[in-house]
Amino acid sequence: MPFDVLLPSVLFFLTAVVVFLYPKFEAKVKSVLQEKKFSIRDVVVLVVVMGVAVTVFVVIPAYAIMILFLIFYSLMLFLLIYVVVPKWYISLLLPVTFVALYFILWNASLTDVSVLVFMDVFAAIFVVLASVYMGTLFSWETIAVFAGLLTIMDIIQVLITGFMVEYGEKMVGLKLPVTIFIPTFPLQSSGMLLGLGDFLLSSLLVIQTARKYGKRFGYISIAFIAVAFLIFESLMFYYRTGAMPATVFIVCGWLIALGARYAYSSVFTKKSYGEKQ
Repeated sequence: MPFDVLLPSVLFFLTAVVVFLYPKFEAKVKSVLQEKKFSIRDVVVLVVVMGVAVTVFVVIPAYAIMILFLIFYSLMLFLLIYVVVPKWYISLLLPVTFVALYFILWNASLTDVSVLVFMDVFAAIFVVLASVYMGTLFSWETIAVFAGLLTIMDIIQVLITGFMVEYGEKMVGLKLPVTIFIPTFPLQSSGMLLGLGDFLLSSLLVIQTARKYGKRFGYISIAFIAVAFLIFESLMFYYRTGAMPATVFIVCGWLIALGARYAYSSVFTKKSYGEKQ
């Protein structure tokens, strides 16, 4: 069966980076957000807004998307860096670099390696910073609701409306860093795209898992997610299904990890109880 190890490995690596960095900046982010948390209502609104944004971006003109994205992305980069390093002149360096490189590479081909590296690097930086920042806003209950609703929205937008695919193609065509593109290996193909929302979901799930069950199990759950992604991706290649909602792969891997932990704990508890008797 054809398979690819690079994209699952990148998913594992970026999620692991988030889990490693989150405890180091958790206190600082909490102080900035004043210990605020999302309620279930907030999570529902967030997913609805994300779904509507994807639909809107499909129908509005390309240049309008470009302008809106550059403004929003640069502002978010500045704010996310400012939380970590509260000096405005340092926080400006990354967004200024991003905008400068964007216009330098504007006329380059999408197949140009420099364009792909630019998109991947800034997409990775953004999703790591956003995950660390947003991790404090969720609880165990709200992340479960968020994962469920986001997966449903992703299934609808990918398999029913097709808007998520059109959105991704449009944004990539504009050279905007909303996906990470990785060549496949050992399977030889043009490569695979994975949206930042998928990386964000994986990171937020594992942050809450590590907080609840410890950092060690957090890393174990990342491995389960990466393996599940590898298996589902291989099935996509084998059956040539086209675009599929990657949130399903991620949530399945996470749920299997939790199920394995529960099964292990149950067996260990029964064994300990038997030994005591």
